[in-house]
Amino acid sequence: MNIEILTGKLVDWIKERVTEAGGKGGLLGLSGGIDSAVVAVLCKRAFPDNTLCINLPCHSNPEDQEHAKLVAKKFSIPYKVIVLDGIYDSFLKLLPADKVDPSLDRLALSNLKVRLRMVTLYYHANRLNYLVVGSSNRSELSVGYFTKWGDGGVDMMPIGNLVKQEVVELAKYMGIPQPIIDKPPSAGLWPGQTDEAEMGLTYEALDRYLLTGKADAKIKTTIESLKAKSEHKRKVPPLPPSWKL
Repeated sequence: MNIEILTGKLVDWIKERVTEAGGKGGLLGLSGGIDSAVVAVLCKRAFPDNTLCINLPCHSNPEDQEHAKLVAKKFSIPYKVIVLDGIYDSFLKLLPADKVDPSLDRLALSNLKVRLRMVTLYYHANRLNYLVVGSSNRSELSVGYFTKWGDGGVDMMPIGNLVKQEVVELAKYMGIPQPIIDKPPSAGLWPGQTDEAEMGLTYEALDRYLLTGKADAKIKTTIESLKAKSEHKRKVPPLPPSWKL
């Protein structure tokens, strides 16, 4: 599909979803990464006067905040910064301090940051009667590279059917600042963290597999394993059969 037509369809789709829900506009977390930048511009086109972006640093890389500000300024999108360092640190004081598996510790701490962001976004969305717009793409969703009830806890995902490379092409078309397009994708959860290192494969390989089914045996096994382990993230909570007393 022509990229201009695709952009128009995504903008119309956002309008339709918000209108159907009786909302007034769209709100999203603007992280400083390419995905949220693209979604921010789509929302701004859908609701020129009713879009709000919020940057939510939580012991984050200052560069991410600068990149978020760059997008907001270039596209004239209303923008707030809410620093979550303090609430995150206070929360940790209430939680168990005993050490378990280090990888599980890191997962729990990282997910806490993302879920605090979700709570903050919904607080503002509720007050404005806006819908929370997510920025997960198809590549991330397919392997579960998102936090359940964190960045996965949104009202819609406009780029959820686009693989990472398609998002990059959309970003170029929209004029997203080049430093944002060029930097390694990262959720910014700890210093030096990158999506590809955490997933254990490149977006290029993942996208190719999703679009063509082609990958070497090791990559295919990795992807299918990630998909299987994260299947619960892509479904509503299951209910048991309707057993009767």
